[in-house]
Amino acid sequence: MPERRTVALVTLGCARNEVDSEELAGRLEADGWQLVEDAEAADVAVVNTCGFVEAAKKDSVDALLEANDLKSQGRTQAVVAVGCMAERYGKELAEALPEADGVLGFDDYADISDRLQTILGGGIHASHTPRDRRKLLPISPAERQDSAVALPGHAQEPAAAPADLPDGLAPASGPRAPLRRRLGTSPVASVKLASGCDRRCSFCAIPSFRGSFISRRPSDVLQETRWLAEQGVKEIMLVSENNTSYGKDLGDIRLLETLLPELAEVDGIERVRVSYLQPAEMRPGLIDVLTSTPKVAPYFDLSFQHSAPGVLRAMRRFGDTDRFLGLLEQIRAKAPEAGVRSNFIVGFPGESEADVAELERFLTGARLDAIGVFGYSDEDGTEAAGYEGKLPEEEVAERLARVSRLAEELVSQRADERVGETVEVLVESVDEEEGAVGRAAHQAPETDGQILFTSGADLTPGRMVVAKVVGTEGVDLVAEPLHLIEEAGR
Repeated sequence: MPERRTVALVTLGCARNEVDSEELAGRLEADGWQLVEDAEAADVAVVNTCGFVEAAKKDSVDALLEANDLKSQGRTQAVVAVGCMAERYGKELAEALPEADGVLGFDDYADISDRLQTILGGGIHASHTPRDRRKLLPISPAERQDSAVALPGHAQEPAAAPADLPDGLAPASGPRAPLRRRLGTSPVASVKLASGCDRRCSFCAIPSFRGSFISRRPSDVLQETRWLAEQGVKEIMLVSENNTSYGKDLGDIRLLETLLPELAEVDGIERVRVSYLQPAEMRPGLIDVLTSTPKVAPYFDLSFQHSAPGVLRAMRRFGDTDRFLGLLEQIRAKAPEAGVRSNFIVGFPGESEADVAELERFLTGARLDAIGVFGYSDEDGTEAAGYEGKLPEEEVAERLARVSRLAEELVSQRADERVGETVEVLVESVDEEEGAVGRAAHQAPETDGQILFTSGADLTPGRMVVAKVVGTEGVDLVAEPLHLIEEAGR
């Protein structure tokens, strides 16, 4: 028997990219490829790139160059770029980075096995010319409902999907529930609700390469969640560019409110978390479901970006400090323990000292559990890149440092406020040296703090534990385990 072709997937960027990598892994394994963890043990290293901001793009290029170095050291024969940066720049990236043996866009995902085999055989894949993906083209209701409409990262299945899949591989049921192979053993997994974005924030390039907002069918989201539960997943995190828009293209803007309770009832799932919510699209019914549904985390990842009204309007966004504080009051009136996180941009073109002071006023009053602060920089193809009133780089850096210091102080204070709370914690890892670590409902993976247990006795990854917060270590909480939650009866 010939030796199986081997492939390694290196993933950068957000949780949406992680899902894409697992879908690519599923397609490849179903077609006979052997998945390996280390790129140096692979015939092909596939780098799932991020194209969101300059720092992420640099990390993606560095990862491609690092993988390319392996070609002179051992088994690796080819390095292939996929993901947002590959989609966003296509042919331009292929020409600028000859170290990549192939640059594949979203449309190549359905035929990923053939593409890699061609590249391994010395063939040349013609990278696409970057273009807007239907971002300004109207999509009819019939197209929205049609299962043949391809999502970026959810392209249509090949006609001949294998009947007998390898153990642990998710079955395919059309383009919106593709093959998927888990690439890790974490009890947490992300599930895509949609792809693309219809908002036109002046600083953001995502719609130009992710395309228009297209929701997945609820039945496919449920099916994928059931499969993940069978794989041992205990928490699912719903991801997309804008979860508050879920269902609008299917004729029901409140579809998320009906889907969440159904997901929470899936056998084996202990927590459902929703990421990336637009403040301007929050509605009372959604707040009610997020704060009162058993197993749905009262967690609000709200994309505020700023709070000074003038800056927000220049960003083509809505709201102001008092409206945002009012929204947080509504949430905490229903769930005082609710977790809230957000990201902010400082140094936006035209931002004044008074605008920064207004942002600081909001941050001080908001009591957020996690805060990300970024300095503004131009992004190719965005409206803001052509704005006047650009601030000098050193002034942007000063404001970034200033607001970051305040943010660090405020999240530490918020952590201190949680001392004495009783929390339900999902155990994620137990290590002899590092001890037991988990996350409470107000803590999302990667972006927020975590729970450090005082004792790891009787704790195993994937179990839910009731614990009491007894201290803090920066944004992390130290908690004493009280008892395990019996999953059948809770």
